[in-house]
Amino acid sequence: VQLQASGGGLVQAGGSLRLSCAASGRTFSSYGMGWFRQAPGKEREFVAAISRSGTITEYADSVKGRFTISRDNARNTVSLQMNSLRPEDTAVYYCAATKGPYNTYEFRYDYWGQGTLVTVSS
Repeated sequence: VQLQASGGGLVQAGGSLRLSCAASGRTFSSYGMGWFRQAPGKEREFVAAISRSGTITEYADSVKGRFTISRDNARNTVSLQMNSLRPEDTAVYYCAATKGPYNTYEFRYDYWGQGTLVTVSS
């Protein structure tokens, strides 16, 4: 499966952005999906994950209550709604797909998108 992330940009602290990830192929619903991010000078970290059906979600503590992950299996897309953004949310955001159930561990993911940059100004 090929993944294409979009929706990044520059936003002021407290603002919102919605990231989208479009997947190719006809088996999108068989993949658990996740979002990860990598800030400058830091390792990539887990942000959010969603199960194949979309009924189960999981979030990093740092984004819980502010970010929402969702998916549309009919349109082969997964989204990340980001509200109340903070400067520390600045990072390149990656969507990823896992053949297994959704997961919080980076090494469990099989396919990665190219990343989209989110910059939050203070």
